[in-house]
Amino acid sequence: MKIIKPPINYDYARDRIIRFIRDKVGEAGAKGVVIGLSGGIDSSVTFALALEALGRDNVHALVLPDTRVTPMEDVDDAVSLARKYGVEPTRVDIDRIVDAYVENMPFYDPDDRVSLGNVRARVRMTILYYYANTNNLLVCGTGDKSEIYLGYFTKYGDGGVDLLPIGDLYKTQVRELGRILGLPDKIVNKPSSPRLWRDQTAENELGTTYEIIDTILFLYLNQKMDAEQIHGETGIPRELINSVIERIYRFEHKRNTPPIAKLSVVTVGLDWKMPHKKD
Repeated sequence: MKIIKPPINYDYARDRIIRFIRDKVGEAGAKGVVIGLSGGIDSSVTFALALEALGRDNVHALVLPDTRVTPMEDVDDAVSLARKYGVEPTRVDIDRIVDAYVENMPFYDPDDRVSLGNVRARVRMTILYYYANTNNLLVCGTGDKSEIYLGYFTKYGDGGVDLLPIGDLYKTQVRELGRILGLPDKIVNKPSSPRLWRDQTAENELGTTYEIIDTILFLYLNQKMDAEQIHGETGIPRELINSVIERIYRFEHKRNTPPIAKLSVVTVGLDWKMPHKKD
């Protein structure tokens, strides 16, 4: 199979993202951002870029493990990275909060690990927003372009954020940017995982590597190739190409705001996207 790396000017991307973070915080009148630091590549790159944009006094890091499913290695990596940059992280173990949901839901299904994993993601989102609200901060998301197009995130969990600085970078580009930023090799090369259940890894769940996924996404989205053309160009099996493309459309709802039944001339999100400024 032929792997194609999506091209990008990393110097431009770095500068653009830094200015983006700075602009969005300024527009909101916020004091800075809070990031859920997981010890993985996406949150680490986002954290490093936010520091360049805002300075360490304006970037807050929360480490939010469920100790039953989050490897201690990830916690240590997150804490070490924050301290390396002069930021003292706040750790909040979410075990008991998740248990409170389980114990109070009569319809809880112990065999449904996906739904429970989504509870973990939404608990983390709630804590991040509480912290942000009490400190006049924005919640800085850490999702990348590959995850967003695949729908590989929890709606109103890690998808519930105020800004997505690396949302236009493919996963493989995020890893390369991490190398450029000088992040530890241990983090740059760590298999991606949202850590919603024990031993979860993204590539095992998705059924292939991000190198292959990003090749398909780049050729389909950027180069406007169809599945047959992608197969001819790369030799990637047709069924794998089709499965990636199918995910793009199946999870469109995750990328959109909730649809509204149109009843009037002016409808939120359809006709009224930005308030008119008064002169």
